[in-house]
Amino acid sequence: MWKRKELKIKAKNVIKKNYWTAIIVCFIIALLTGEFRNSTIGIWQEGDSIDPNYVMKQENLVADNEVVQENIEDENKNEEKLDTKKSELSDTQLKILEMAKANINNMTKQQKYLFRIWDSIELFKIKETGLGVGFILIALIAIAYIIILAEPLIVSSKKYFLEARKKENTKMGVMKEIFKRGNWKNVAKIMFLKDIYNLLWYLTIIGGFIKSYEYRMIPYILADNPKIEKKEAFRISKEMMRHNKWKTFILDLSFLLWDLLSLFTFGILNILYVNPYKAATVTELYVTLKNKDIEKQQENEVKNIDKV
Repeated sequence: MWKRKELKIKAKNVIKKNYWTAIIVCFIIALLTGEFRNSTIGIWQEGDSIDPNYVMKQENLVADNEVVQENIEDENKNEEKLDTKKSELSDTQLKILEMAKANINNMTKQQKYLFRIWDSIELFKIKETGLGVGFILIALIAIAYIIILAEPLIVSSKKYFLEARKKENTKMGVMKEIFKRGNWKNVAKIMFLKDIYNLLWYLTIIGGFIKSYEYRMIPYILADNPKIEKKEAFRISKEMMRHNKWKTFILDLSFLLWDLLSLFTFGILNILYVNPYKAATVTELYVTLKNKDIEKQQENEVKNIDKV
């Protein structure tokens, strides 16, 4: 059984040998993909990704009519209740709340654009056709960006950390393998399907959370083998995470203190240390689970030979 402490010791050694490059990789990924939502705001992350009623709160966007005013009044009342609750919290509790919200935003960034399409439907209902079309176009462009560039970039960052654990001063150039002809399309397709499946599971509330851990190793599997078939990538990730989902959840929780400290530094600590530290730790988890999976396969092969 793997231990958190051992993974983190190995991760620290990787960061020590590749410190500045690891920082740059994580910063670029945070900026362009939103992978580390609580450290910097990505170029495509304006608005609240977990708010399905975003447009109805923007009074300056929609024309005056009774339906809109009723929606705005309801939302304002809800905001007032939330503000009252927040005023009762201490500064530390507020920072913890913001950290939790940032992490949820990171987990649900794809849902944001479905909410924008939902907003478009609401706009069509109140006869704001032009604005509705605009919201749909923005959502579609953003979704295309996620599929074509953002998700493959995330996989390329996993490739970097897989290589960084093998040698000192690993160059960022290792990331380009994911974007080679034949690799890019397959990676984008499988990551898109992962997001869609996860999104559908989120409709069951708890199912999405569980499946996010079951699919957790797919980006690393793709980084290791960009040409792998979709069915095989999902199968391997499922096998790796069998009986490991809860432990991985606890591993994620073990970084909460670091996240809290980073909030007090306005995200600077995340950029300069925590993000690479997290990325390297989960990479070590993948390698550990991969080795155990290989050992298990070898044991099964030996058993099958003995039976013959």
